[in-house]
Amino acid sequence: MSHHILKATKNTVHLGGFSHLIAPSLTVASGDTVTVETYTGFYVYDKAPAAFLTPEFIDICQNLPGERKIAPGPHLLTGPIYIEDAEPGDVLEVELIEISPRLPVGFNAIRSGWGALPEKFTQPALRFIDLDLENQIAEFPQNSGVKIPLKPFFGILGVATPEENRSSIPPGDYGGNIDNRELQAGAKIYLPIFVPGGLFSIGDGHSAQGDGEVNVTAIETSMNGTIKLKVRKDLRLQIPIAETATDIITMGFGNTLDVALAQAVESMIDFLEKFMHLSAEDAYVLCSLAVNFRISQVVNSPQKGVHGMLPKSILPQPINI
Repeated sequence: MSHHILKATKNTVHLGGFSHLIAPSLTVASGDTVTVETYTGFYVYDKAPAAFLTPEFIDICQNLPGERKIAPGPHLLTGPIYIEDAEPGDVLEVELIEISPRLPVGFNAIRSGWGALPEKFTQPALRFIDLDLENQIAEFPQNSGVKIPLKPFFGILGVATPEENRSSIPPGDYGGNIDNRELQAGAKIYLPIFVPGGLFSIGDGHSAQGDGEVNVTAIETSMNGTIKLKVRKDLRLQIPIAETATDIITMGFGNTLDVALAQAVESMIDFLEKFMHLSAEDAYVLCSLAVNFRISQVVNSPQKGVHGMLPKSILPQPINI
């Protein structure tokens, strides 16, 4: 196993979506680790304070090659990473080893027509929010005394699909813009693979976010991370699942919360049938008794997200996914 460093430059990032047609930024073997840089704020860099900018980020914003502008989504992603021996039908295990903000400032944006209350908050608004990286907090509103703990994670973790220009906005069976704040350092996510090499991309760093991400954005933050990529030929998945030290997490995506919830419940039932050898009916009952279903996000149109959390503490023995 080898360790790699993937810098974010105009030649290693892509904008707006996923595509199997763009050249990989890095090739790794299964089991390798990667320290990766990500940037955010491509469309707001000209309004940003100096602390938000680096020479490399400015170069990306001003000189990103046209072939690396994939779709109209706002997200700047690092990758794709090609994993040797990854084939359609396999599963990519992504272990999130370390995640940390790379700059002491992030932003939040309200966008017209988006969010949970688009009819009430109709005017766009952009706020840059200072991050106290020493104490791992952000005060908002400024001078209010309200101190938000920083709990950084990557909003987007996804692989390419046969679709040529998939927008980075909606999540789906390939992962993508999941915006699940449980996926912090120490978590693992398991992604179905659709094309040779997987072509994994990462970005959309969030320093803090509430469940739902109701105004469209979190504290959007350029982020560094260290990840481990492993091809799992012993797993078969239709939709991503994840785990933390304390929970098994299933996911659901749909154009309504009802549809997303149903998919998350069905995924949890499938998991309990396969790994706990429960009947479907017993698994369904257990979901009602002990699984916590939460809103991941309601703003990544046209897909809303729900995730179910099964506490590992209630299980008779550890489950090895």
